[in-house]
Amino acid sequence: MQLWQMAKPVQSAECLPTRRGYHSGCGRSVFGTVGGIPALEMGFSHEFGSGTWAFPGSGCGRMNSLHLLGIAFGLAMLSGLNLYLTVFASGLAIRMHWITLSGDFQQLAFLGDDWILGISGVFFALEFFADKIPWVDTFWDTLHTVIRPLGGALLATRVLGDASPTFLVIVGLMAGTMSFATHSAKAGTRIIANGSPEPFTNIGLSLGEDFAVLGGLALLHFNPILALVVFLLVLMTTLYFAPKLFRAVKAKLWLAYRKLNLPAFGRAEEGLSDELSGRVAEGFAELNLLHEKVLWSVPCLTRKGLPANHFGALIATVEEPGRLYFVGESRWKKVRETLELDGGTVERIPGFLFDEIRLADAVNKRRYAFAFDRSRSRIVEKMADSIRNRLAPISMEVE
Repeated sequence: MQLWQMAKPVQSAECLPTRRGYHSGCGRSVFGTVGGIPALEMGFSHEFGSGTWAFPGSGCGRMNSLHLLGIAFGLAMLSGLNLYLTVFASGLAIRMHWITLSGDFQQLAFLGDDWILGISGVFFALEFFADKIPWVDTFWDTLHTVIRPLGGALLATRVLGDASPTFLVIVGLMAGTMSFATHSAKAGTRIIANGSPEPFTNIGLSLGEDFAVLGGLALLHFNPILALVVFLLVLMTTLYFAPKLFRAVKAKLWLAYRKLNLPAFGRAEEGLSDELSGRVAEGFAELNLLHEKVLWSVPCLTRKGLPANHFGALIATVEEPGRLYFVGESRWKKVRETLELDGGTVERIPGFLFDEIRLADAVNKRRYAFAFDRSRSRIVEKMADSIRNRLAPISMEVE
């Protein structure tokens, strides 16, 4: 069976007006349907199974196909945020006759089944509370890393109805990927928010996601094509910020791991060291053109002033008391900076997951911030004292 074949004419008829405006631009010919799915346009028609085909060039089929794809992919993306709310709200709207399914979407009537409403409602109630508790929401998201993409793919394929297996697999894979993208963005954002011990950020994010799902479902109902455009823009934005989100999540998890294992790490790391790891040593060799001697080196994460959430080390040399170096460990993006701190200041701020060192350059008006895991609190305190002592004579000279 060929996947594509030339369209065959069907009996001419008026395109009846509908709430979604399928009659627009249809003229006096319509697309035939196969299994409730309109045939595609452009002179070719997708072979979904047995049935009739359409005149090429008709605008009705194009609009109908875009509506189907908009709803399929829209449900998939919303499922990545909250699968149970997506299913429960859709099924409740169908069951209570708040919306009326047209012939093309009768295959979604199963969402109004008693069992589906009951199960999705129970799990939505569980998620409603679990999603608002720090770190419990992360555990819940971890459990749903597979469930949400699978649920999104299933909903998308159900929208298409009795389509060919090949087409269902293609759409299912695309829909599952879109669900996984929104799920990953949600889970990553929660991990970052969990760095703060207060619960209000999590509650706000959770409520915002719930309203986003309800708003997305409403947009799908009133204008599926606009919803498709909006969801694709959201997807592209998510993919664009994915590397930054990944680094932020990796940093938070590393800091949380070091926090949980504080007794094990804290005993051994109490003094400043002049040792450099392999990648840091290679990067520092490129900055240290005068072959200065390393006074101390402390592993840290960038926070402000440099690209955020890059692992590396803050380095001081014997010869230059008013200068520090940061060398990143990444092989893919070289983050290396010489910090001129003449006349500047240093501030240490203890935190829940990490200690932060803030450096200010009074001459160049630049500010930097670096994060150090809690197991290195004593080292950070000694490092801050060392920087102050080394900058004090320089400040006196400036005055």
